[in-house]
Amino acid sequence: MLKKIIILFVTGIIILPLFGSVYATFEEPTQPEQPISGPGSSEYSHSIVIKTRYKRGEQQYWIFEPLMPKPESAPLIVFNHGWSAMHPIIYRAWINHIVKKGNIVVYPRYQKGLVRGFENFTTNAINAVKDSIETLNVGWHVRPELDKFAILGHSLGGGITANMAALAEERGLPIPKAIMPVQPYVNSYDTTDFSKISNNTIMLVIVGEDDSIAGNHSAKIIFEKTTQIPLSRKDFVIQVTDRYGTPDIIADHNAPISFPKFLFNSVNAMDYYSTWKLFDALTDYAFYGKNLEYCLGNTPEQRFMGLWSDGTPVKELIITDTP
Repeated sequence: MLKKIIILFVTGIIILPLFGSVYATFEEPTQPEQPISGPGSSEYSHSIVIKTRYKRGEQQYWIFEPLMPKPESAPLIVFNHGWSAMHPIIYRAWINHIVKKGNIVVYPRYQKGLVRGFENFTTNAINAVKDSIETLNVGWHVRPELDKFAILGHSLGGGITANMAALAEERGLPIPKAIMPVQPYVNSYDTTDFSKISNNTIMLVIVGEDDSIAGNHSAKIIFEKTTQIPLSRKDFVIQVTDRYGTPDIIADHNAPISFPKFLFNSVNAMDYYSTWKLFDALTDYAFYGKNLEYCLGNTPEQRFMGLWSDGTPVKELIITDTP
């Protein structure tokens, strides 16, 4: 009997002789699942995403549109990828989430290869968005609601997001109602004046505490050079690593990557309760005046990262106006 107990203990299971056989297992807590309602949730208004691709090379772009039901029109979201992430498969789960919530997503490729052309990345992305608007306004497409325009970007795409917002009026783009640079990197070729971003734009700048690639330098530049945006309309958000359960929730540079499940299940609580939740709420507030408490103001709803399976809260986001 003692030998059996020792073997079971090594495997993580103990048998306790209490009123017959009582089995107790020692398992690490698991991550929070996707919420069923609210920002970041699986509460979707559309069940299918249609993808189409246009042009080639650095001028290439993808359009993702909601279907079932198909809306006559929808808000327009630009998703600017990180360096080398030229195919949207790398963020496809997040893109699908945004589209199923009732938005159109445009994904500019903006780079032809990995070595040259850095000085043209922002211009390429802007041209792709302008071309996509023309494309969406003809034929069978869902029409873009240009008064509901937002820009999102990760890494180098986060820097491009800030550039695009600053150059919107000058280059003939809609003025973004909201922008969210995530772990941004500002290209050394860029000298864009971020003070030209509209003071009516709502902004979240997000960094990861364990991001050893982009760090927080560029994020601080974007936040500090946008003094025209009132602090009541912008926040600096720090994602926090939590290793309490399994798998770990890691706030590194790869956190926003979201391959579809059939390829690689990379989506977790850092997506549901951080980037997905924040961007959902940001656009909800910018477009419809709702869910402010989930995106701005250092509120419990904004900071909340869900609960581990044993009820322990995941380490909260850190929100600051003085990064």
